[in-house]
Amino acid sequence: MRGLASREQLRASLLRWALVCIPACLLLGYLSAMVATSGPDNPWFAALVKPSIYPPPAAFGIVWTILYALMGFALALVCAAWGARGRIAAIIAFGVQFALNLAWSPVFFGLHRMSEALGIIVTLAVALAITLWLFWRVRQLAGLLLVPYLAWVLFAGVLNYQFVKMNPQADGASDPGAAAARVRIGE
Repeated sequence: MRGLASREQLRASLLRWALVCIPACLLLGYLSAMVATSGPDNPWFAALVKPSIYPPPAAFGIVWTILYALMGFALALVCAAWGARGRIAAIIAFGVQFALNLAWSPVFFGLHRMSEALGIIVTLAVALAITLWLFWRVRQLAGLLLVPYLAWVLFAGVLNYQFVKMNPQADGASDPGAAAARVRIGE
């Protein structure tokens, strides 16, 4: 005979999932950024013309740390929802959108392919909206925790588009200095 789990067992399950999911999301996000050498210290990126809506560089580390922690906790809520209808589909959708998330930095910062990165971020926004809906169906709080992430991804998509528009010569550039305009003075 099988009984339902007690409240204490359910809390313990959520805690165990949170202790795995939150650090995993944070670590994978950090590794993706490090592999891509993303950020203002990247010579190619430093030479790009920045859109007026570009936030201070320190904001990205702060925002992404918070978002990865929220993602990890949302995932833990869904993983701990044993027996919930749609749980497996929600976890798979999370994996798909998270893979797209992790792919963006290496494509944008590492390969300097801003147009391809824009395609990734648009696909990510759609996959994330689906994930949010599936999470909501399993645990409403899990879906709500993804709302700030979706808002940031939409903002990042607009920012990515503006980088492509303002720096067409740097899209796909292999030379770190290719984003900068070269001017010859006298011959």
